[in-house]
Amino acid sequence: MNRRLLGVCVGAMVMSVWACGGNDEPTTPVEDPGDVDTRPGIDAGTDAGTDAGTDAGTGTDAGTDAGTDAGTGTDAGTDAGTDAGTDGGTEPGPVTDRWPTDPVTNYSQRYGIGQVRSVGLDQGKNLWVLDGNRVGVVRADTQKLVWVSGAVGGNSTFICGGAAGRAYVGYSAEDLQPDPEYPGLHTNFIVTDTEKCEVPVGDTQCYPFSARRLQYYKDGDVDAVKLDALSGQVLVEDHLNQSVRHPGGGTATQTGPRVVEGVSLGIRNSNDHHFDEDRSMLSCVSVMKGANKGDVYVGSNHGVTRIRNLEYNAHRHPVWFDSNGSQYAGYTYSLGIAQDGDVLMANDWNFGIVKPSPRLGDWDNTDTAINPAKVKSSYLPELNSQSAFDYWRGFQQTTDGRYYLGSKSLGLWQMELTTSTSPTQKGTRIGAEVGALDAINSLAATNDGSLFIATNAGGLYRLTPAKTLEKVDAVRANRVLQLVYDPSVTPGMLLVLTSDGLTVLRGY
Repeated sequence: MNRRLLGVCVGAMVMSVWACGGNDEPTTPVEDPGDVDTRPGIDAGTDAGTDAGTDAGTGTDAGTDAGTDAGTGTDAGTDAGTDAGTDGGTEPGPVTDRWPTDPVTNYSQRYGIGQVRSVGLDQGKNLWVLDGNRVGVVRADTQKLVWVSGAVGGNSTFICGGAAGRAYVGYSAEDLQPDPEYPGLHTNFIVTDTEKCEVPVGDTQCYPFSARRLQYYKDGDVDAVKLDALSGQVLVEDHLNQSVRHPGGGTATQTGPRVVEGVSLGIRNSNDHHFDEDRSMLSCVSVMKGANKGDVYVGSNHGVTRIRNLEYNAHRHPVWFDSNGSQYAGYTYSLGIAQDGDVLMANDWNFGIVKPSPRLGDWDNTDTAINPAKVKSSYLPELNSQSAFDYWRGFQQTTDGRYYLGSKSLGLWQMELTTSTSPTQKGTRIGAEVGALDAINSLAATNDGSLFIATNAGGLYRLTPAKTLEKVDAVRANRVLQLVYDPSVTPGMLLVLTSDGLTVLRGY
């Protein structure tokens, strides 16, 4: 049985509900009644913080700073997405769809992929696969599989395609706990000034530098890998550590140092680099079309981080407040891109919908004039109380504008919008009579108006444009782990990763 840590981060200002940091202290663990695993290395078997469910603790919100970025001041200069010098030579030929257009193709057999943990497509239509510490890519031009072993850590969780020839690998990590040597210190606050002590946001005590605690920055986070066009090999490009922000809507600045004492700070709060809250990377989605094409969003134990090339902004998340004013943010296992480019995010409690500003550094800005929100932070009262886990594992919008949420153990739900600021939206259970739909691992909305449903033990299902449910017999495995859809090609390309391997469906 998995374990979950309940936790909070105090929301002293309600306006800050999308971008949280703060002083977190763990509370009593509670049992996770679900026993459904989504993907190996994420929900399955890790249990050391990666399925813990929430931001732990109470305190001031380190993510609400409107523009006093600690450690900022150097112009990052690459926020427009050009990322000069990092893309050259990585794109293997023109961006064309050369993949089979047959309705069903077993890619694991055809390309020798076998069984893998996670799959993704980049903008060059290269197919990326992840298996523990091995990263593989089937190039779109040669359609030959290249593996590199030992390039990434064995605690890898997902792979997502980015720009042509580039992908991102996420890692799991344990939640930080109270430190006996530093009583009272925020669990995620790490002193980076080696010469003098530092005072955390909302605290009064000054804490000294600790070389031991500095090592915590190494845990989890995201690596960028690239396909080298000259050698044809996969190379580790960077351990992402360049955080950018637009304080007050101004020029993009790098927030905090990238390396301290030889230790890469990885992904940490963009508003204050001392807070290493986004540690365990649990989910990802690539933007395959539209104005922000090539951007990648990753869901973590704390919130959602936006990545563009080798820069990122962290973070924002839907939350809720208890009667004491403490703020709760669940683990984000579910991400999607709506038909109009909105970002769909759902954690174990809440979900939200935001239209992202074109500027990467605006992502954690809670001003709805910059990042309009169709839903700020909501739950479905027809399913559960606010304090109960909903275990969201899929969030999609079909072409008719309807929203769907899939739960790890509570089924498929259609969501109807009420108002953007309401803590509740309207939910309707779909397919309750189909037992296989009780346990869902992933959802995908396709160009023809369908919704594909990856179940944990009943195979692949499809909600047709006419809103009838049917079993997709072409995918024979019972356990469907991941769905990745590319709407930018014709016919559309749906990657179906199962416990048996990878099958691709075309024509939806």
